[in-house]
Amino acid sequence: TQEGAEKSKQTAGPIADSRARPGADEHGGETPSKKKPCFKAAKEHSIPEELKKVLENKVVETASGLYYVNVSVVEMMCLDGADGEGIVSKSVSSRSDLIPGVYEGGLKIWECTFDLIDYFSEAEIQFTNKTVLDLGCGAGLLGIVALKGKAEKVHFQDYNSTVIDEITLPNVVANCIKEGSKMGCGDDGKTSEPPLKRPKKAGCSPNMLPKCRFFSGEWSEVSQLLLSSNKPFSKYDVILTSETIYNPDYYSALHDTLAQLLDKNGHVYLASKAYYFGVGGGIHLFEKFVEERNVFRTSIVKIIDKGLQRYIMEMAFKDSS
Repeated sequence: TQEGAEKSKQTAGPIADSRARPGADEHGGETPSKKKPCFKAAKEHSIPEELKKVLENKVVETASGLYYVNVSVVEMMCLDGADGEGIVSKSVSSRSDLIPGVYEGGLKIWECTFDLIDYFSEAEIQFTNKTVLDLGCGAGLLGIVALKGKAEKVHFQDYNSTVIDEITLPNVVANCIKEGSKMGCGDDGKTSEPPLKRPKKAGCSPNMLPKCRFFSGEWSEVSQLLLSSNKPFSKYDVILTSETIYNPDYYSALHDTLAQLLDKNGHVYLASKAYYFGVGGGIHLFEKFVEERNVFRTSIVKIIDKGLQRYIMEMAFKDSS
């Protein structure tokens, strides 16, 4: 039902709106899990040289110590012609945050993202010198936390190129520029004289942007792009992903991507609701899927009981140390 879909993936923070992930009734009786995802080729997005232009016409807000662009403003700009994929107009016209194979919800920050950020702090997860992938990144907040935690490299992937260009990249740039200016770096990334007695604090600066790469496209396509690229590529020590297991049709592609891209001793941190009404996925179904494949070991490391029950799962290869 529409009500069930509303409950299935509520937005956290001030960027919520009334659109919902669709239930079966919105597709003439056919649930999204019966639909084949469309092919979307992988693409790498370059970081513009003029960083200030990335934030032109953007309104920057803050939550959990992170900067991010106001999505409503971005949506208005996209409706005005800045959206090459047309995902915003399609999302608005269908009043849905999920159009399988077209738009996969990356314009919103979903609440499990903040669950995972809280867990990193509580469990003292270390990112120092790690290579990190934020998979299905949307706003990219998980990857930004890793970047602030002194990761060696952070890569961001989202299904939609519009999300990378209009949301993810601007968010990373906003955190680097604004943190950099607080830490005594100008917009050009050059360090100025720091104020006396200012305590050192982990953060971003413009000269950390070369640590980042940005990709759009379907998971298996992005995997192939990375693995076959002429650029040097090392598998990821840490893969972060939040609210990406709502549709069981995507489990095989997600599992294969994790298996192909994770370092043999790496870890996956996955956040999810117990169940996604209208689309049929959820933590228990995915856990069962992973167990049947017999590649990864899984562990539920945290359960959040506020509202609809939410989970954080850690994954590692069965033969890892």
